[in-house]
Amino acid sequence: METYFDLAKEKYAGQNVCAFKGTKGLIELGNKIDELNVTPIYLTDKDGMRIFERTCTFLMIVATKLLFNEQVIINHHMSGGYFGEFVNLDFNVSKNIGAIKEKMLELVEADLPIEKEVVLVGKAIDFFENTGMIDKSELIKYRRTSTINTYKLEDVHDYFYGYMLPSTGCIKLFDLYAYGHGFMLLFPDKKNPEILAEKKYEPQLFEVFKESKQWVRILGVDTVAKLNEKIVSGEIEELIRMQEALHEKKIAKIADHILSFGTKKVILIAGPSSSGKTTFSKRLCVQLKVNGMTPVLISMDNYFVNREFTPIDENGDLDFDDIKALDTELFNEHLKALVEGKEVEIPTFNFKLGKREYKDDFIKLKSEDVLVIEGIHALNEQISSSIERDKKYKIYVSALTQLNIDNHNRIPTTDTRLMRRMIRDNTYRGIKPEVTLSMWPSVRRGEERNIFPFQEEADIMFNSVMIYELAVLKQKAEALLFSINRNSPYFDEAKRLLKFLEYFLGIDTNEIPCNSLLREFIGGGCLE
Repeated sequence: METYFDLAKEKYAGQNVCAFKGTKGLIELGNKIDELNVTPIYLTDKDGMRIFERTCTFLMIVATKLLFNEQVIINHHMSGGYFGEFVNLDFNVSKNIGAIKEKMLELVEADLPIEKEVVLVGKAIDFFENTGMIDKSELIKYRRTSTINTYKLEDVHDYFYGYMLPSTGCIKLFDLYAYGHGFMLLFPDKKNPEILAEKKYEPQLFEVFKESKQWVRILGVDTVAKLNEKIVSGEIEELIRMQEALHEKKIAKIADHILSFGTKKVILIAGPSSSGKTTFSKRLCVQLKVNGMTPVLISMDNYFVNREFTPIDENGDLDFDDIKALDTELFNEHLKALVEGKEVEIPTFNFKLGKREYKDDFIKLKSEDVLVIEGIHALNEQISSSIERDKKYKIYVSALTQLNIDNHNRIPTTDTRLMRRMIRDNTYRGIKPEVTLSMWPSVRRGEERNIFPFQEEADIMFNSVMIYELAVLKQKAEALLFSINRNSPYFDEAKRLLKFLEYFLGIDTNEIPCNSLLREFIGGGCLE
């Protein structure tokens, strides 16, 4: 055995091993063996799936290049795969996508090697400029290292953020089909990689992605390199003002939309962790007041069942994210009474004692009043079934990253939210970054179960991500990530995020307005 790929085939044949983990961290399968006490990384592991997705993407890029000499843009993750488009807007996707898929299958059948090459930065810049891949040459210009890793398949060279599988034959399962104006590259199911992820049609989410992409292209900031250029040229302040103005305009339009119905009495706001729901809710309330409406906020947390009735998760821990952790019957009873103009005593949940208490907190809605309720279950019809649909307005606050690293390397939305949460946990709660990283898988499982299945129930979606924000988060996130010790089980994840942040130049937090959604995470807000 010469390489870890040989080890995977000999010792773990048919087990979907995508990498190994050793004393120095993640090990690419193409590396020569220098230690044997290693742990396999499977396709069901997040690092394994990332490697698979990256390799499958390269396969699709190469197939497109060989067949049509066309360039691909990988935009974002949705519905178990990547949505992408072609640089040439006149490219006939529906006619040609089948041929690209067949070419990919042909390359898989040939089991061709994917070769890794270490290239000097200067040489790589010249190469990508000469081959028309300006997005990559501009990105590499800001790299602080003297060399970069490139990959080659069928004489097509590319640069990727992260490791690859060593052979096209490793890509056993995928699908490729036309979707909207572009395509979907579908991957194996994360829990059961023997089957493909479920195809889902999510029209509202797709429109938010589409609108966000159009916006960044209008501004000329669709890649990290373009953002860095704005910082270097001193144009970043104007970009920040425009982005913040867009957010304010969108929130005002939502308030106008609510008013236009004349029937809405309950506004329900949901979104995943660190999507900016709290600040969004406060800014929406300001705009509702401008429209002559009086928002009355109710916290869903006050309707937790007493601690002894809280459901238990698969690990034996209390599961506060389960909808059964809420007294939905009482919540619905109170909602119905309030909408009918009756007076209701709102409970307060004592988290220290783990029980509900009543402290004479009575609420009665006036004609101009509207309830504003924020919580992870807000879009689930079970939480508000006692109210007629025409009296409800549901809002999904997402955090969909608009930027790409370059045309072939997307920025995971979950990474942006993770860094938001890590900074907020540390700033406001004194929680160490390792604790946030340890809780994140559980948070993600809760979102997959309780939030994402209901996102298309929303009347409208609001994207809370700012084009410039990772350049701001970089300042605080790097310090927290560097504090994680090499012996920590979260060191590899910290290392991955630090490498990712190297692409960005930093922005001073003083440039950020006090009412920005970003202030919810970095502090210094005026809406607290």
